[in-house]
Amino acid sequence: MERPLLQSALRELQVFLSAPRFWATFGAVVLIFWVTGPYGTAERLASVPRLGFWLVLHAVAWAIAVLAIVTVNTLFRQRMPGLLARMALGTLVAGVPVGLATKAISLMTFGGTPTPAGIAESIATGLLLSALFCALTFMTMGSKQAEALSTAPSPAAAPEDRAEIPLLRRLRPENRGPILHMTVADHYTQVTTSRGRELILLRFSDALAECGDTPGLRVHRSHFVADAHVDRLLRTEGRLAILLKDGQEVPVSRSRVEAVRARWG
Repeated sequence: MERPLLQSALRELQVFLSAPRFWATFGAVVLIFWVTGPYGTAERLASVPRLGFWLVLHAVAWAIAVLAIVTVNTLFRQRMPGLLARMALGTLVAGVPVGLATKAISLMTFGGTPTPAGIAESIATGLLLSALFCALTFMTMGSKQAEALSTAPSPAAAPEDRAEIPLLRRLRPENRGPILHMTVADHYTQVTTSRGRELILLRFSDALAECGDTPGLRVHRSHFVADAHVDRLLRTEGRLAILLKDGQEVPVSRSRVEAVRARWG
């Protein structure tokens, strides 16, 4: 997987792992399997070993399913617009490895010899577990997590993500894009990107430190302007200013006039 795709996949993996209801659902499923003891585990295992068995089995199965769904969601976001459709495809992809992994755990726990029929049955069970995981996760995931998976920008749509710009992680997912303009707003910094505008509680100096290698200049003590957002230079009441592509005029400090002219003049 290319580095931008890997970064996007890692962000989406964080979306799953940061959702409290995801962990609550996982715990509830493990509890149900432990108490009910399906597939003969109630008869073959005591209470504590049975809990350990289902905890390990579901941890492995869900980890494989999460990785499969995140990978599919990252690779197919542009081709398949529906989040549920991408999760369903990830479920199918995860079915075989989940089945093989659960079969291996079962053999290590109870012994026995693997057979083609047993492996096929485990793969079918793996598809069932993956489908269960997909449905429960989709239904219980918080709205913010679902929105992040649906709308997170692809590597092609948000090239600045490739530079691992920390400031973008402070923005809502729908506003994450190339940084165009930053300005002071009381104790906040207003960040304008190609995807929107948002106020964040952050000192301007800290925002500048977190904008990475975004090409641009700090043109005033209260303004940072990216190269991509400059329309032209203006003279306003004898002072230099910058006309941005959104029509806004930004003043240029006297100490930064030469740098601004050299870059955009």
